[in-house]
Amino acid sequence: MTKTILTALTLSVALAGTAGAQQVILAHGAAPGNPRDVAATAWAEAFAACAPGTTVNVAGAATMGDDVEMLTSASAGIIQVTANSQGAMSQIVPEIGLLGLPFLFPDLPTAWEVMDGEVGQTLDAAAQNAGLKILGFWDNGIRHVSHMTKTVEDPADLAGMNIRTPPDQMTIDIFSALGASPAPLAFSELPTALQSGVFDGQENPLTNIYSSQIHDITKFITLTGHKYESTPVVAGLGWWMSLDEATQTCALEATRMAGETQRQLSLEAEQSLRATMEAEGVTIVEADRDAYIAATASVYDSYAASYPELVAALREAAGQ
Repeated sequence: MTKTILTALTLSVALAGTAGAQQVILAHGAAPGNPRDVAATAWAEAFAACAPGTTVNVAGAATMGDDVEMLTSASAGIIQVTANSQGAMSQIVPEIGLLGLPFLFPDLPTAWEVMDGEVGQTLDAAAQNAGLKILGFWDNGIRHVSHMTKTVEDPADLAGMNIRTPPDQMTIDIFSALGASPAPLAFSELPTALQSGVFDGQENPLTNIYSSQIHDITKFITLTGHKYESTPVVAGLGWWMSLDEATQTCALEATRMAGETQRQLSLEAEQSLRATMEAEGVTIVEADRDAYIAATASVYDSYAASYPELVAALREAAGQ
């Protein structure tokens, strides 16, 4: 058991001792003010309102460990719910990583519609087989590349670039296809790794880049839009199965309501943050999208060989 999970277990026991069986912990890794953080607070209020006698403790900013550790804690019943990351969850439920196929979704609303439909149900079934219950999908944006010293309008500009990725095989495969040198690292460790020169740059949605002040370190952003990532809201299956039907409905409705707010905040940030960061001295340019699409076509071939039906369903639902 890692030190972080042991700390989380100690906190969980302490909270249970003061609040009894009705204590729920919702953990996430986002910085204060990030749409995920705002939505977590909204979820806590909504769930407590429709589940009388329940107290929800929101543990943000990776205080309960990184995303993988939070998923492990949810499976073990140490925490009940985590607003997590697609990349981390794909280590446990590989199918969810397919939401990040390169250039799959043309915009955020299309991604949301797909996740709220049959594809989302398919991913939830796979998650339950792994001991987790997907309560819904919040947003984690369309991702772009930021670099310490240059923009990367053409895929050739990425050659040899040491780029931080989440612990997500899809992202690693995308940047390998682009000729970069990708390496996974927990998001909470990213600023320090960039400042120390371990990486030349990283990739994230504009919301995460700004709320974590990564734009102060990597002042060159290229709007590559290379992939989409969701924020799956995940419960431990043991906790979920212990709930009566009314409380399960309450959890699902709280996830939906908070998700509407979170998605809207994410969309607004995607539309407004370019101007905000440019005003703060960041250089932002558009990528050659066609060149990037051509350079990452092989990624589809690889995943279609392993998941032919799901890849086909995703492409059809996304309008490809």
